Amino acid sequence: MVDRDTEQLVEGFVVALRAAVPVGSVWAHGSLAGGDYQPGRSDLDLIAVLDRPCTAAEEERLGELHQKLGGVPLASKLHCSYAVVTELDDPARPHLTWAHEELMHRPITPVTRRELHEFGLVLYGQPPADVLPPVTDEQLADFVVADLKSFWLPALDHPERWLRDIWVDLGLLTFARATATLHDGKLITKAEALDVLTELGAPIDVVDDIRQRRYGVPDPATEQWLTRRAELTVTFLRPAIEQAVR
Repeated sequence: MVDRDTEQLVEGFVVALRAAVPVGSVWAHGSLAGGDYQPGRSDLDLIAVLDRPCTAAEEERLGELHQKLGGVPLASKLHCSYAVVTELDDPARPHLTWAHEELMHRPITPVTRRELHEFGLVLYGQPPADVLPPVTDEQLADFVVADLKSFWLPALDHPERWLRDIWVDLGLLTFARATATLHDGKLITKAEALDVLTELGAPIDVVDDIRQRRYGVPDPATEQWLTRRAELTVTFLRPAIEQAVR
């Protein structure tokens, strides 16, 4: 069940968005749609489908809309991609996106597209199946392997990144979810991914660390633990990803 703060934020955002740009549909994916949403810890991942491309003035208006949300609880977690309805065919095509407190361009990946088809939450307009081309199992698997090979494997060559919570969490959870997808085409939640990590032999202390920070009340991390956690994570992930991409 979504908490009231999240519900008010999303509802207010959709109303403001419809007044700012030509929106045909708004969908949620990720944890919010998949039932694993944790207020204050999970991102709010949205897709807005536009009837036509934004003008320069409308893009500026979008940025202002997001910036004005800054004082609202949980607003920093809200990310939204803006895709023109006629430009949804190519999964590699980048779309205007608000994420990490700035406008950028990035694609709506095959994983996101499959999420939208399987359990996307309609916040306004038409359901994803009506306007979003489906993703084949081959497209999904190819993307997952390419993501592991071209992004996550090279990232392991930057040890300083793995001292941060976000890299440890995303790296391990993405790998576990990718493994499940490659095994049977299934998309799993982050909670399920923690169980998969245990089955795959990931360091139990690191898995417990992620679980506590996502679902419990974590103890303050010491510098010694952050260093040790980074070493354990990289040592596990490198051979695991190399095997998966083969």
